[in-house]
Amino acid sequence: MTLLARNNCFKGGIIFTVLSLCFAAIGGIFAFSVLPETGASAAVRSGGLILSIIENLVEPSAHVPFWTILFAAIYSLVSMALIYHFFEKTQSPEILFIGFFMISLAFELARLAIPLRAVFPFPSMYLVGATRILFFGRYFGLLSLFAASIYAAGLDAQKQQNIFLMLTIAAIVIAANVPVDSLVWDSTYKLLSGYRLMFTMVEIGFLAITVLTFLVTAYNKGSKRYVFIGIGVFMLFAGRNTLFLSDTWITPFPGLALLVAGTWLVCSRLHQEYLWL
Repeated sequence: MTLLARNNCFKGGIIFTVLSLCFAAIGGIFAFSVLPETGASAAVRSGGLILSIIENLVEPSAHVPFWTILFAAIYSLVSMALIYHFFEKTQSPEILFIGFFMISLAFELARLAIPLRAVFPFPSMYLVGATRILFFGRYFGLLSLFAASIYAAGLDAQKQQNIFLMLTIAAIVIAANVPVDSLVWDSTYKLLSGYRLMFTMVEIGFLAITVLTFLVTAYNKGSKRYVFIGIGVFMLFAGRNTLFLSDTWITPFPGLALLVAGTWLVCSRLHQEYLWL
């Protein structure tokens, strides 16, 4: 992929994140008053490592998931604008897929479908569709991090279009086949799905392979920057999940901090690696 084509992808991503932010804000205006009712109807807490520790100590807040959706849209827009600004003239095959990960955060907008249904009583099939869009965004983001690692390891940069197509198809297939219950949701406004443990193990496996690939790349290329990039990728994933699984005010800010720190580590080290090429 040429530099011009990659930058056009970034511009398209910026437009998408702007639209996502606008829809999140507009949806929030309509849904804000029914958030307590929607939160009270949640069947279970969202889960996650941090929440499992503090679950019995803090009560869920119905407004936190909405703010995490809005934060995700804002962060997606800001990070894409910064990536475009700093990498506009820097050829780095990995940064395209890091950008795709940032764009994937904007798909959290789909969670607003559940509170909006209390305002506009549309058929439950649209809730299922919104949840599949949500799953697509999350798995597309995870697979994008994995793709960034294999490009760091030396995959031919000319095959970026093919890899992008493969990632998109894989994320669609996963999202389309996850069993979803259209009647119950968790405390973050996500419909409950089947095989949660299995998919969690798959995510952990992909993350481990991704980080390990960056560490091997650091050894093979003799560049310590890739060690920090691997650490940054882990922080991106951990921050994203911490933010998205938040249903109490204790967890969103550590999640955002991890996202910011991970983004800085990954992007700054990649920029240094390719600055003089």
